[in-house]
Amino acid sequence: MRAVIPYKKAGAKSRLSPVLSLQEREEFVELMLNQVIDSLKGAGIKKVDILSPSVYGLEVMTKARVLLDEKDLNEALNRYLAEAEEPVLIVMADLPLLSPEHVKEITSTKKDICIVPGKGGGTNLLFIKNPSNYRVRYYGSSFLTHCSIAADSGQDFEVYDSFLAGTDIDEPEDLVELLIHGKGPAKDYINSKFKLEVSRGRVGLVPL
Repeated sequence: MRAVIPYKKAGAKSRLSPVLSLQEREEFVELMLNQVIDSLKGAGIKKVDILSPSVYGLEVMTKARVLLDEKDLNEALNRYLAEAEEPVLIVMADLPLLSPEHVKEITSTKKDICIVPGKGGGTNLLFIKNPSNYRVRYYGSSFLTHCSIAADSGQDFEVYDSFLAGTDIDEPEDLVELLIHGKGPAKDYINSKFKLEVSRGRVGLVPL
């Protein structure tokens, strides 16, 4: 088994620009990436690849193998799957609430494929036992798309529905979930810049 993490540091997380500068966003995504790698390693996955269009931010990466591919996300991942000779776990890089226990449960599925939905219909993790027989199609409602692709290819699948594994960090309100439920360097970084405040019954962020 091996894991692959699509990753891009340059200009990362533009939807966080209302609350974080470009430098802060790039620092933050690097921290999240390293936490995801640590969770994979903690689950016993020794082979971890980072699939990126650039070496920017990965020049001294020692925790994982860096693979460069300038194609778009789907084309790069599908080429990776076509060449894989063992089960593959695709993991997004913005999952700081992901734990080794989640990874172990996902990869212990009895089905051919395990799909972890993200917020808004996305796909946060995909475990594929027969990667050469599967193709991904991210963007839009990719969770439903990936379920259909599995069914159409004759492979059985299960859905791993988890709030923590399903929380990807894209919008400012997602940082609230990180501060409430998270731990580790990514949370510490955001905790150094914001505090939580309750307003009209909802929890929000306030800059320090």
